[in-house]
Amino acid sequence: MPITDILERNCKLYGNDICLVEINPEIKERRRVTWKEYELMEPNPVTHYRREITWSVFNEKANRFANLLIQRGIKKGDKVAILLMNCLEWLPIYFGILKTGALAVPLNFRYAPDEIAYCLNLAEADVLVFGPEFIGRVEEIAESISKNRLLFYVGDNCPSFAEDYNSLTANCSSQTPIIALTDMDDAAIYFSSGTTGFPKAILHNHESLMHSCKVEQNHHGQTKQDVFLCIPPLYHTGAKMHWFGSFLEGSKAVLLKGTKPEFILDAVSKEKCTIVWLLVPWAQDILDAIDRGDVRLSDYELSQWRLMHIGAQPVPQSLIQRWKKVFPNHQYDTNYGLSESIGPGCVHLGVENIHKVGAIGKAGYGWQVKIVDENGMQVARGEVGELAVRGPGVMTCYYNDEQATREVLRDGWLYTGDMAQEDEDGFIFLVDRKKDVVISGGENIYPVQIEDFLRTNDKVKDVAVIGIPDKRLGEITAAIIEIKEGMSATEEEMNAYCMKLPKYKRPRKMIFADIPRNPTGKIEKPKLRKMYGGESLVAAQNKS
Repeated sequence: MPITDILERNCKLYGNDICLVEINPEIKERRRVTWKEYELMEPNPVTHYRREITWSVFNEKANRFANLLIQRGIKKGDKVAILLMNCLEWLPIYFGILKTGALAVPLNFRYAPDEIAYCLNLAEADVLVFGPEFIGRVEEIAESISKNRLLFYVGDNCPSFAEDYNSLTANCSSQTPIIALTDMDDAAIYFSSGTTGFPKAILHNHESLMHSCKVEQNHHGQTKQDVFLCIPPLYHTGAKMHWFGSFLEGSKAVLLKGTKPEFILDAVSKEKCTIVWLLVPWAQDILDAIDRGDVRLSDYELSQWRLMHIGAQPVPQSLIQRWKKVFPNHQYDTNYGLSESIGPGCVHLGVENIHKVGAIGKAGYGWQVKIVDENGMQVARGEVGELAVRGPGVMTCYYNDEQATREVLRDGWLYTGDMAQEDEDGFIFLVDRKKDVVISGGENIYPVQIEDFLRTNDKVKDVAVIGIPDKRLGEITAAIIEIKEGMSATEEEMNAYCMKLPKYKRPRKMIFADIPRNPTGKIEKPKLRKMYGGESLVAAQNKS
């Protein structure tokens, strides 16, 4: 069943129910500036900016946009790119695209102009839909990208090089277009996070999208009464596919712009949110703000909040232990996934397995997993190998990249590039990214293990361990450490702390600095390697 059928069903069954709420506690002034100027602008705080729509309005907006696209010649198999911050228009636009039989192509909101142009060309996008935050960026490349491509602008004061989405869709039919869709039809192109260079285009069909709905609902038991708080960007599979569980049940979701602890707690309280998906830094910020007294839990109504789950990166055991002390009644879960496996859920811990915090879990609903050596042979339990997954959510291919597809898809299995090991109970633990493994003097060193250890230090807010070139050993490990606000630490102090580690795992260099993360919470290690020692020898060898 194509995923658009769920929207039609929700409209019929729950038409007058609120489905989406947008909350923006801080708004930047929306004037015409370059994209670099916009990134540096200070927000204009408002008391409580809030919008909402019902399922009927959601479906109507999707139909209007679908009919606009059809009027402009967009047909089954064409591609429509979305460059928007999270907003009420985002998901209706996404589903409007799918209703035409075209493919939705979400773009990362941090892309620079050259990256936007690159992804539009790679995906062969016929249309770009963009919002006010991107006027400057799109204007820089408008002349080149507007050739044989439609540009629709969502917002006030439409720039001269684009067409006004609001006025155009207002005059389109709100009836559902009659387009035959099947599970095997292509549905969307997502882009890899690009932490190893320019991103790859990941093609998924309707079966993949539907499977993600079923996986999420199976894992977290969403009901019509649940309210999901969505903070991460919708262009990423993680945010959208977690929302898909709510979508399947016809329940409400809240799109929150802003990650400050008080914003999150206020939204949970006022909107009666029951499920919140956080990234590791946001969870840490909430706990730190509580410890400092910057926020008081007694100021909020949080009793209905039943589940906190985390994904997108390994989760330190110490973080969840802290969380359970503050929120003892919360269920906790973690999901593992990739954009190539339609986001989170191919491996899943499960709320009943909190005693295994630190593991990513076992095969998720409808998924198979295995850990293999360099020859593709399954390793013995306890040994480290590459994690591979198989199921209905595996991508069709990397679009227009047969070689890259062959490298990761073998006999239906997706080779993830993540190194993992299975314990005696069958739970899988991530060890590190295959490309991030540091080889020092012939010894394999897994940075995640060192990072997890350093995070147990009460002064450490965040940490990243990378390999930097060394003439004698090939590589040595360097720890970039971000210290908590109001605290200080020395290299000698951290070296002394690391004496608990085996000698070969102790970082050879300590650097105190902020840790850069992308919008989905992943540490940007290529950026760190470039900043603090050049590209590692392993990375250079991988390219050769």
